[in-house]
Amino acid sequence: MIKIISWNVNGIRASLKKGLADYVVREQPHIFCVQETKAEREQVPTDIWPPPGYNDFYHSCSVRGGYSGVATFSTINPIHVNRNIGLERFDQEGRVMQTDFEQFTLLNVYFPNGGARDERLLYKLDFYDAFFEYCEGLRSQGKRLIICGDYNTAHHPIDLARPNENKKTSGFMDVERVKLDHIQQLGYVDTFRIFNQEPGQYTWWDVKTRSRERNIGWRIDYHWVTEDLVPFVHNAYHQADQQGSDHCPVVLELSF
Repeated sequence: MIKIISWNVNGIRASLKKGLADYVVREQPHIFCVQETKAEREQVPTDIWPPPGYNDFYHSCSVRGGYSGVATFSTINPIHVNRNIGLERFDQEGRVMQTDFEQFTLLNVYFPNGGARDERLLYKLDFYDAFFEYCEGLRSQGKRLIICGDYNTAHHPIDLARPNENKKTSGFMDVERVKLDHIQQLGYVDTFRIFNQEPGQYTWWDVKTRSRERNIGWRIDYHWVTEDLVPFVHNAYHQADQQGSDHCPVVLELSF
């Protein structure tokens, strides 16, 4: 069994002060993916992180300090590591960490948030197109893909508490949701919905409105896989009770 956990930690240094290392030691994922690290590797205290047995692979934003960033921590040595999809306007924000393993290729991704202004929404939509074009290139090489992370988009009305009120809010706009329709048509599968079709299953809650206490949330963190990996998916679930960020961890278990 291989256990992969993905979590937008909203600042890895802040999350370490909230018990992130203890969480990983307790859960013992084979691979732990974080988004929104907001730090360079050199800024993370090495006396407590990563836990023993984990190799670390960071991709930090090179144009703005304390912004964006992803990192993958693995007890399994990857065959190959890549941080770029080949387009500087996306690569410079530190949004992708690719680790190739014998049985699959894992892409840890922090998709852009499109809510700040119109140009960021366009940037987000362009990122979706460019990233999945890159993924299709990997598939053409025979790679089986796991794409985990914060997609910053809720796919269907069931994936957020108040869909009618948020139709014009970035994260649930039609122009964003169609991107997830498209990857589904390409043969990618939202693993959580294989096992859970219930409403009220969210991964992000607005801190300012204390929405987590009322479970007024959004499901925007995923593990999507290519169809050829579905037979090996053992389970996929959220850890909604885990504190430490405005997001919760999402877990994928595979059995080869």
